[in-house]
Amino acid sequence: MPKTIGILGKKIGMTRVYAEDGTALGVTVLQAGPCYVTQRKTVEKEGYNAIQVGFDTKKDSRVNKPLAGHFKSAGKGAFYHLQEFRVDNPGDYELGQEIVITDMFNVGDVIDVTGTAKGKGFQGVMKRHNFAGGPGGHGSGFHRAPGSIGMCAWPARVVKGKKLPGRMGGQTVTKKSVKIVDIRVEDNALLVKGAIPGAKQGLLHIHTK
Repeated sequence: MPKTIGILGKKIGMTRVYAEDGTALGVTVLQAGPCYVTQRKTVEKEGYNAIQVGFDTKKDSRVNKPLAGHFKSAGKGAFYHLQEFRVDNPGDYELGQEIVITDMFNVGDVIDVTGTAKGKGFQGVMKRHNFAGGPGGHGSGFHRAPGSIGMCAWPARVVKGKKLPGRMGGQTVTKKSVKIVDIRVEDNALLVKGAIPGAKQGLLHIHTK
C-alpha cells in the first residue's frame, strides 16, 4: 500500500515501559485507527489530490441522509470523525480500504501528534501565566492579582498582548518530533515517548514527519 502521511486516533492514557537497558520510559498509548477511505479527491474534480478517511464508527441511524449517502459508497458504515490527507495518487487507494498502522509507522520513527489541549476555563494570571503573585501573609493586600497593567500619561492605554486573566486551554496543540517506542498491531496501538496534548479519549491527528 502507498505511504499515507497521517491517520486519526485517540489518546488512551499514559503508562510506563522499560527499554532494553532497563531505563523506565513514560509513554502515552494512542489508538491509531482503524481508519477507512471514504472518499478520493483528484486534481481534475476537486483541484487537489487527497483521500478522506473515517475514524470511530457509529450507528447508521445517527447520521442524516446526506452523510448516509456519502458513507454508503465506502461500505464501511458511518463515522464520527472525517479527515483529509494529501497523497500523490488517490487512484492507489480503494473506497473502503483500511489504513493500517504497520504500513505507515515503525518502531523508532519520529512523528507529529496534534490534539486539543484540556480546557481549564477562566483562570487568573498565576495559573495562566505563572505570575509569582504577592506575599502570602495576612498583612498583605496583594495576593493573586496581576498588578499594574498600564501607564499614566503615555500611551495611556493597555498595550496589546498584555498577560491578563482569561480562558485557558482548549487550543489546538501539535507535539512535534515524538518518538514511537512500541507498536501493538493487534490493538491498533502506538506507544510514544512522553506526554501528548488532550484528555483521555480525545481525538488526535497523527502525522508522519
